[in-house]
Amino acid sequence: MFTGIIEEIGRVKAIQKGSRSIVLQIEAEKITEDLKVGDSIAVNGVCLTATSFQKHDFTADVMPETLHRSSLGVLTVGSPVNLERAMAANGRFGGHIVTGHIDGTAVIREIKREDNAVWYTIAAESKLMRYIIEKGSVAIDGISLTVACVSPDTFQVSIIPHTLGETILGKKKKGDIVNIENDCVGKYIEHFLKAIPEQEKNSGITREFLLQNGF
Repeated sequence: MFTGIIEEIGRVKAIQKGSRSIVLQIEAEKITEDLKVGDSIAVNGVCLTATSFQKHDFTADVMPETLHRSSLGVLTVGSPVNLERAMAANGRFGGHIVTGHIDGTAVIREIKREDNAVWYTIAAESKLMRYIIEKGSVAIDGISLTVACVSPDTFQVSIIPHTLGETILGKKKKGDIVNIENDCVGKYIEHFLKAIPEQEKNSGITREFLLQNGF
């Protein structure tokens, strides 16, 4: 599990391409300090497993499903990437619950500066937009952000200077693709509600019944 608070910006050192998969070698400084083989690392919000590492880099396999769901397939040698280690049990929970399991990709439609903040308008498919709510949480390229505004097919986030400087979001341009992970709480609630048997949904319990019985 991750928090969406980026620890450092790494850089793609090498890409080994398979028929439908890739192996990434990523340069890093901070996150390799206590890294072990098998540790989870979020790369642009995608949970990957470190398969080997040296003092200043690590490698990770990217399977076909991950390439299909995320933007990792468009990375090139030299591309900067957001990096975060899995949350330690004694760590501060500064963002929100981020699993590193990408729901899909979206496109930056507009970037607009307002004083010290920068507004990003993100266009996403309906399957992603259904879980986007005003003042709710969303992870964009692994960054925990608060949704400021929502329209039928776009949402907006307002980014502070610190986030722009400490993540790759400040390097993004209009038209760039970003990874989206919706808040998992909403997805679980929807799943459980769908799983309720019809007889329970039609149990006859109404608001009036609850009021009459002291609820």
